[in-house]
Amino acid sequence: MDNKKTPDLDVKEAYPAYNEYFTYSDYIKWDDSIRRELIDGKVYLMAGPNRSHQGILGELYLQFGNFLKGKHCKVYMAGLDVRLNADTLDDTVVQPDLVIICNHSVLDKAGCKGVPDMVVEILSPSTSQYDLTTKFNRYLKAGIREYWIVDPKNRTLAVNILKDGTYITHAYTDEETAPVLVLEGCVIDLSDVFEE
Repeated sequence: MDNKKTPDLDVKEAYPAYNEYFTYSDYIKWDDSIRRELIDGKVYLMAGPNRSHQGILGELYLQFGNFLKGKHCKVYMAGLDVRLNADTLDDTVVQPDLVIICNHSVLDKAGCKGVPDMVVEILSPSTSQYDLTTKFNRYLKAGIREYWIVDPKNRTLAVNILKDGTYITHAYTDEETAPVLVLEGCVIDLSDVFEE
């Protein structure tokens, strides 16, 4: 590991982690045991998920996975590197909690080298502002068609649908079902998602 190009991993504040500019070629040289993302060349450290986060993630993955069984689109859980601008600066690598990909040409051995159809982020106290602002704006800029923000604390879901270069937001509570725009016929039961 090149110490001159490694972010300060002892930083106490989760975001932002470092002020130097990096690209994917730097990112792949770093220690895999440290969770981090790159957005427009800037490093953001990621906190580990708690039990509630994992329960919600598991239920969402189960519902999406059951719907997609035998279908063309695929769902992937957190840990998949998504390079949103690999064809240009290659300075943005995110790991959404869930990713839906219908265009298999963006998949490679390392992950997703392009724009997925949909991403889901589950808020936590240390990442909520990051997900609601930095990632929101980056996903919008990349042209991700559907961005779900799950709020475990308030037991709500914000569904952001891309239309004419902006996100139109639809809000749902834990007692509703939420249709998935990019997957015709798919509806997620939020009472099961927020069961705990």
